[in-house]
Amino acid sequence: MGVSSSIDRVSTDDLMSLATEHGASPLQVGAVLMIDTVDVLGSGTGLDVERAVDLLAQRLPGVPRLRKRLVPAPFGCGRPIWVDDADFDVTEHVSVIPCPSPRDEQAVLDLAAVLLVTPLPRTRALWAATLVTGVARDQAALIVVFHHVLADGVAGLAVLGGLVDQSEATGKPRAVGPKTRESDFPRRQASIRQLAIDAWTRRLGSLRGLPVLLRRLQDAARELRSVRWTRLRPTSLNRPTGPRRSLVTVTVALVGIRNAGHAQKATVNDVVLTAIGGALHRLLALRGEAVDRFIVSVPFSERRAATHGDLGNRSGVIPIRVPGVGAAVSRLRFVAEGTRKAKRSSPGATTALLGPFFRILAQLGLFQWFVDRQRLIHTFVSSLRGPEQRLSIFGCPVTAIVPLSASTGNVTVSFTVLSYAGDLTITLIADPDACPDLATLQDLLAEELAELAR
Repeated sequence: MGVSSSIDRVSTDDLMSLATEHGASPLQVGAVLMIDTVDVLGSGTGLDVERAVDLLAQRLPGVPRLRKRLVPAPFGCGRPIWVDDADFDVTEHVSVIPCPSPRDEQAVLDLAAVLLVTPLPRTRALWAATLVTGVARDQAALIVVFHHVLADGVAGLAVLGGLVDQSEATGKPRAVGPKTRESDFPRRQASIRQLAIDAWTRRLGSLRGLPVLLRRLQDAARELRSVRWTRLRPTSLNRPTGPRRSLVTVTVALVGIRNAGHAQKATVNDVVLTAIGGALHRLLALRGEAVDRFIVSVPFSERRAATHGDLGNRSGVIPIRVPGVGAAVSRLRFVAEGTRKAKRSSPGATTALLGPFFRILAQLGLFQWFVDRQRLIHTFVSSLRGPEQRLSIFGCPVTAIVPLSASTGNVTVSFTVLSYAGDLTITLIADPDACPDLATLQDLLAEELAELAR
């Protein structure tokens, strides 16, 4: 195996996650898996916690990044590298706690909100899993949190895929992931000489991609010119945020949302954006504010899927104009046309220009000042297509998956969307002090989705 192929470095997109993490809350993402523990594997008993933790430990070799630490490379030796954690201890990453009162799903979400903003130690592998027992109605939950540098949304699904059973239909949990020789762990770290050679090899190799980079920069310039960036007038959606977060969800049948979109030549994401625009307009009206149109930052991925050995970040963002007033069908058509237009260009090409700019701001200590005062977007809406078939873990059906994502800067509420086994779950993530009426927004969003699916 060559030196370059054995050295696992962060990508330029990963560097964004590291350089720009200077806010009140860490840049962490994850998911909550709701688990039905009734009659596990026909045994007539509930979840065997000790066995569940052991199964998680056995599956970690199948996702190598989960047993690696991120360390800076020596001066002149390139970007930070992932190295096997010789002192890896699964008990430092997996914990078991009883569900707090009142032992319902919202109690699980409240716990997940705390874990999401609890910084992961940089001296260990950047993830944690919490098994929550004793949830009402014979349920348990697995809360998985990892740093954004480890995986973006698409790669995060690959991480979860390495931890769950093959599928509910198998009836039995697999013992481990892909075969890994434990004698290979931990691998010896590369020497300074090897790191330097690898860094310069990559730098020289990147010159071959210069024509592609130049075209991407040209696309980025055109995209920036095509977007009519205007400084948004102040609203209560954009104000300073603190370290705390609250989570609530809205879950609807996927088929109704999909049919509503298809009827107007729109996608599921278009329908969700339209509903969010309507809900935000109504929420601000209740606050005494009149905002008719919103600028939503929509992350997109440059890949449709990821593997356990190819995680990290490959994504950018697209700004989408979303109306908040007017007939629902008219608003949906407007959003659909806007997203189609954005996709016809080079979506997210601006990352090629803005990425280095943001990293420079971060190095100067100005990035957080910028995002705390930005008036370019109102909120973030990220969407993922999850498994179509129901999964299982520890031999138990996974009845729901709740996506978790970080919200930063002065964005007081953001949205993360995941389809799973016929359901569409939208997680609303907010600073409870800056957005105390999150439950009202939850109800308004449910009403908007019902109106569009009617």
